[in-house]
Amino acid sequence: MENYLIEVAHLVLRYFHVIAGIAWIGASFYFAWLDNSLETPPKVKAEKGISGDLWAIHGGGFYEVAKYKNGPEHMPTTLHWFKWEAYTTWITGGLLFSLLYYVGADVNLLDGSKSELSKLAAIATSLGSITVGYIIYRLLCNSPLVKNGLLFAVAMVLLLAVWAWGFDQLFADKAVYIHIGALIGTCMAGNVYHIIMPGQRYLVKEVEAGRIPDPAVGLKAKLCSIHNNYATLPIIFIMLSNHFSHTYTHQYGWLVLIAFIVIGMWIRHYFNLKHRHINKPSVLISGIAAFFALMLAIAPWDSFAPRVAATDVAQVSDVQAWTIVEKNCTECHSATPTSTMFASAPLGFTLDSIEAVQIQHEKVYSRAVLNKDMPLANLTNMTAEERETLGIWIENYRLKKAKL
Repeated sequence: MENYLIEVAHLVLRYFHVIAGIAWIGASFYFAWLDNSLETPPKVKAEKGISGDLWAIHGGGFYEVAKYKNGPEHMPTTLHWFKWEAYTTWITGGLLFSLLYYVGADVNLLDGSKSELSKLAAIATSLGSITVGYIIYRLLCNSPLVKNGLLFAVAMVLLLAVWAWGFDQLFADKAVYIHIGALIGTCMAGNVYHIIMPGQRYLVKEVEAGRIPDPAVGLKAKLCSIHNNYATLPIIFIMLSNHFSHTYTHQYGWLVLIAFIVIGMWIRHYFNLKHRHINKPSVLISGIAAFFALMLAIAPWDSFAPRVAATDVAQVSDVQAWTIVEKNCTECHSATPTSTMFASAPLGFTLDSIEAVQIQHEKVYSRAVLNKDMPLANLTNMTAEERETLGIWIENYRLKKAKL
């Protein structure tokens, strides 16, 4: 029952985290497009203090949107704010992160082959590093560097690279990407809480008092919104990354992550330019080309070549292979798991017989032999020799299938 309740909590938190994330990122996309698409208003609107407007059609109706240079003459009765999308995403993400990587630290956070951190020390290191990373980001935002967009972006990428490398030295491969995601998400939510919302409250207060707001406050809030906008594609990738073990289990997985972040920011740059009527297809094309170049660079090329000679392959029997699978896999991947971590087989993936292993041999090879991210946290202490032996048996099975 305890495992079931944890799974329910996992489901609820992930579900609402994704929903809130869609709302937050969608709002970021929309307002970036809106602000970049505003056009010079006609004279009659400009005289009212409107600095830009646009017309749109959606859902069977026309919409007219206008942006005031300073603020409306009178505050409207209803004013829509956008904050809970960000707060809900960060809160649910923090709770989900804590459930998986702190409550489940033994499985998802710790890696004895990298460091000998205790559970408590690992959690403290995790929290401390994210906090320090956010403080550095805030300091950089208050420095002259923020006035140069390119240099600021380079500084942030270098900061993330140092943090990713550090996480990779201490934590399990699977945890590295999510920790960088937690740091980026904290910076994004911090922008909303510390800069954007106070700036908006200031604007409202000044307009209600009949004063002209200081434009510097609005410009600072807008700059933080732009930072968040460029972080959207990298954060989406990180949210999905745990489904693609070939990325985070790579020998230089931390560097692969930084490459994904840069590519995501570059592709986002294309759309931000396009919204301002600056069409540079070369930016998008080069971003997509970089993505596929990265995929080629981290591809498991060795797996395409025969790993052993046919005479050597035949030395591993079904009994030997099943002994390895039964020892290392069926504790979780069974119709009736004996592991205390799972009430049912993860993703419904069961290996209760040698025939089931034969059917799923490609997945078994990918996760247990090639990427080595299974068994989870290597809780069964699967040895390198066992992985090699299982790989030889799978090659044996492939050769047999090829002859049929």
